[in-house]
Amino acid sequence: MGFLNVIKDILSEPAFLMGLIAMVGLIALRKPAHKVMTGTLGPILGYLMLAAGANVIVTNLDPLSQMIQHGFNITGVVPNNEAITSVAQKVLGVETMSILLVGLIFNLIIARFTRYKYIFLTGHHSFFMACLLSATLGAIGFKGVALVVAGGFILGAWSSISPAIGQKYTLKATDGDEIAMGHFGSLGYYLSAFIGSLVGKDSKSTEDIEIPEKWSFLRNTTISTALTMIVFYLIASIKAGPDFVGKMANGQNPYLFAIISALNFSVGVAVVYAGVRMILADLIPAFEGIATKLIPNSVPAVDCAVFFPYAPTAVILGFACSFVGGLIGMFILGAVGGVLIIPGLVPHFFCGATAGIYGNATGGRRGAMVGSFINGLFLAFLPAFLLPVLGQLGFNNTTFGDFDFGVLGILLGKIGNAMGSVGVYIIIAILAVVLIAPSIITKKNTAINNEE
Repeated sequence: MGFLNVIKDILSEPAFLMGLIAMVGLIALRKPAHKVMTGTLGPILGYLMLAAGANVIVTNLDPLSQMIQHGFNITGVVPNNEAITSVAQKVLGVETMSILLVGLIFNLIIARFTRYKYIFLTGHHSFFMACLLSATLGAIGFKGVALVVAGGFILGAWSSISPAIGQKYTLKATDGDEIAMGHFGSLGYYLSAFIGSLVGKDSKSTEDIEIPEKWSFLRNTTISTALTMIVFYLIASIKAGPDFVGKMANGQNPYLFAIISALNFSVGVAVVYAGVRMILADLIPAFEGIATKLIPNSVPAVDCAVFFPYAPTAVILGFACSFVGGLIGMFILGAVGGVLIIPGLVPHFFCGATAGIYGNATGGRRGAMVGSFINGLFLAFLPAFLLPVLGQLGFNNTTFGDFDFGVLGILLGKIGNAMGSVGVYIIIAILAVVLIAPSIITKKNTAINNEE
């Protein structure tokens, strides 16, 4: 009984479960004992680092939310995947990690036996999506094995389908390089590319523009996060007033308190990314090695930042236009009395920049600007509509920030609320048909849509 309790404790601790996933993969690859040991410890330490950094983010989001609510008399929410994930781990840790493992396995099975041969390698986004699925399905009433299997299948299916949807745009953006988009802001990037094709006729590429050196700091996300959050915290603290902020500051100067809170927020983001890198350093090679051995014609689906070198100027332009779109979206939500979604620098930088690259690929400068601006508007509206379907997580001061999280979360939540578990099973059946149909229609064994 004592041994079983130890096993149960290990499996109920997300950090150890993450290490266990890596260990199994490394043993399957027949790595030597010392590499299995270090490869198992890396993800465990990385997860603990991620949790510590996310706790810093959540701690410093709370005073900002209070200042906004008091000063502007509205509810303010900063979308941040790391923060909402850290909150979720307190109540959904085992479910999230179980869905992540099952989802990764389904992704490999789908890639092996269907024409969706895209291996999703952006592990932290799989982790965030597993968290979203555990929250939304749990709110509908799924529990135990049904929750894990349903969530794992949806995660694996979307990890395979989402790179395929816009692969023709991806090939344009990369000049035909054999990679795919492995990031759950993908629908926003494909929308940007589509908009670029509509508005960008005869528009020259962004790469013909010279960017001044003084703007290069935007590429350092820790510095740019700090600068942007300082502006938000100071505006909120001035509007809330020194008396209200002083109560939270425990005697410290209220404006100095606001600046330090903003800096702590950016430190939390930096710690989270360091933890994520540590997790991925061992977790992804384990799965990538297995996939390479088992799956012919597979295409790696990689993080959006991998695409930045293809159009560096579009990165800066896309970020700026997306951020403007987020600000306008925030004002619109405020004007209609909705939840105020404060533009988060991390989603607007990474997603806005990538939307700029895709918009530029099909529509040059106009495509990059208009496409990323529309992406920014959606990054304001989608999180606002997502909050009510997150169940107990919807009461926190943060939410998921990227495009696909909003679309899938809202879809599952609305259908689940209207039809219960039956609605979710209908979605799963539709996904299964979408996955199987291309193999029936044609005997080709190449990755679907991976042709220019």
